Amino acid sequence: MTVPMQEKQTKTNLPWVEKYRPSQLNDLISHDDIIRTINKFIAEDQLPHLLFYGPPGTGKTSTILACAKQLYTKGQFNSMVMELNASDDRGIGIVRGQILNFASTRTIFKAGYKLIILDEADAMTNDAQNALRRIIEKFTDNVRFCLICNYLGKIIPAIQSRCTRFRFGPLNPDQIVPRLEYVIAQERVRATEDGKKALIELAGGDMRKVLNILQSAATAFDIVDEDNVYTCVGHPTKADMTNVVKWLLNSNFDTTFNMIRQLQINKGLALTDILHEVHNYIHRIELPSEVFIELLDKMAELENRLAAGTSEKLQLGSLVGIFHIARNKIPVPDSGS
Repeated sequence: MTVPMQEKQTKTNLPWVEKYRPSQLNDLISHDDIIRTINKFIAEDQLPHLLFYGPPGTGKTSTILACAKQLYTKGQFNSMVMELNASDDRGIGIVRGQILNFASTRTIFKAGYKLIILDEADAMTNDAQNALRRIIEKFTDNVRFCLICNYLGKIIPAIQSRCTRFRFGPLNPDQIVPRLEYVIAQERVRATEDGKKALIELAGGDMRKVLNILQSAATAFDIVDEDNVYTCVGHPTKADMTNVVKWLLNSNFDTTFNMIRQLQINKGLALTDILHEVHNYIHRIELPSEVFIELLDKMAELENRLAAGTSEKLQLGSLVGIFHIARNKIPVPDSGS
């Protein structure tokens, strides 16, 4: 009697991302054309080597794991599937040892091919990738490879040419909402419409991020609304950003600097996040072309300096200064008769 209870407890304690990970290809919420193509490959027993690439949280790993569960029974899974991700060593030694051994050996009494999943393959060294391309070629009759990466450019052309490539783009809100509603219903979360909208905006097409923020907000607050979602991730709210842009465009230097600095301290906001939101905001403001272009150029330089790890206080002064210089170049309307 204790075993099922332990299993139930383990299932309950899982992060929602894993708890609601689709287990079948037909359960996946997006990329219908890719799912349809892979289903056809499996039905006709013609699965090629695969290369999945695209931003995080778009269903790459879920797709290949669902594919593996469809190909193999529960008893076969451990002996027929090898999964290595970024936390494992995948240098040239592992490629020539562990991967080569798995690819070159056949499993007795089990027909079909094995599957090797290399997650975060763009983190592999060029030497390891060069060693891998020979193994892919040599053992095609015994094994299929699926490489998963965020950046296609970091995979050497020799491997790209040996695989069928599929790009997983960011998910549309229409694709995210049904799954989000399902998780909210299953977990009995009190969520408002503006809260759901905030989750989708912050995630930027990343389903993993949607569920992680939802779980954090639901754990920290009784109700998941817009303010609580933004507070949970330490992101500036729309009201905060309206004030920041108002200060940058209208107040004097000292007032603007002190007000934004105080807002950062009170709400624990990073200047990078404020800068990104200011960038989005000024696209909606009518400004002379020369001023707009100069603002974007200077803000890009500022973001580069912040990425290098410079002082936020100094760079905040720079941000306020950028807007003060730009304001002086905006022509004042003639009030004459």
